[in-house]
Amino acid sequence: MALQCGIVGLPNVGKSTLFNCLSNAQAQSANFPFCTIEPNVGTITVPDSRLFKLEELVNPQKVIPTTIEIVDIAGLVKGASKGEGLGNQFLGNIRSTTAIIHVVRCFDDPNVVHVDGSVNPVRDKEIIDTELQLKDLETVEKALQKHKKAAQTGDKAAKKIVDALEGVVEHLSEGNSVRSMKLEDDEAELINALDLLTIKPILYVCNVDEGSVVSGNEHTKAFEASLGENAEVLYISAAIESEIATMDRDDQIMFLEEMGLTESGVGRLIKAAYHLLNYITYFTAGEKEVRAWTITAGTKAPQAAGVIHTDFEKGFIRAEVIAYDDFVALGSESACRDAGKLRIEGKEYVVKDGDLMHFRFNV
Repeated sequence: MALQCGIVGLPNVGKSTLFNCLSNAQAQSANFPFCTIEPNVGTITVPDSRLFKLEELVNPQKVIPTTIEIVDIAGLVKGASKGEGLGNQFLGNIRSTTAIIHVVRCFDDPNVVHVDGSVNPVRDKEIIDTELQLKDLETVEKALQKHKKAAQTGDKAAKKIVDALEGVVEHLSEGNSVRSMKLEDDEAELINALDLLTIKPILYVCNVDEGSVVSGNEHTKAFEASLGENAEVLYISAAIESEIATMDRDDQIMFLEEMGLTESGVGRLIKAAYHLLNYITYFTAGEKEVRAWTITAGTKAPQAAGVIHTDFEKGFIRAEVIAYDDFVALGSESACRDAGKLRIEGKEYVVKDGDLMHFRFNV
């Protein structure tokens, strides 16, 4: 499952610094707009402490975590929807992502120039929102013109589509993002097909100074007060994350404890991105490898098997399932089997986060 999050924001808010912390790919990080012209793509592993425990118990030849792709998209500016800056290219890069990580600057530093001359995260968010909404408005209005022609011939299905699209136009015209609309299932299917920018799930990252990483500051308070949508917000100090990225695991733990944190911002960000997309993880564990697999919450066993290989889904017979907590408590598959903790599940079984799965199939 390709999970791709695009990092967006105005120039000089800390996107590329954050990307560098997230990925081994080193995007140029410079104090001027448009230092990231082509989107940098980094593949990062999803931190999951359960893998360490499974490795300890199973002692496999290798451990394979699940991954996320992060795309560092160059800074958007006012007028991007009309092609200002590198507008059309940026908007195209956002369109190809699964979710948006919107970085806003919430720190004061006279040495880092702000593209609009002052630090104001509320204004910055509104600039980006407006550009994405304007682009979506353009997309929806084009679709509306096409369906209006069909509706004029008396086509009832086209009339229903026109009504739905007119609702979206009205919502966008009022300065709202499509993700905040309440859509019926058939409307949602239609709107999703347009691949709109403002329907994508979004995570806001407030890039703060070192002293504000635990409880925020005046900038973050103003920003959160302005959020009308049911949004998820993280405080991260890109400067601190740059330091953490150079440390070994033990030093990282000590450093984080001193800061009053239990986990790095990068770890929290990746988990939040997972949560945002309603993803969960199941595991396969054997002598050759222990591996994490990503699925959407609510996925049934055959489709979960299909993530490993399409043949597993086509020829699915059954799944042998052990809950992660049971496996850790008892220490091995054979102990779980003896204790009656290994379950046989069929095609209707909905996979749970942390399940250890073994699939039986026949093709």
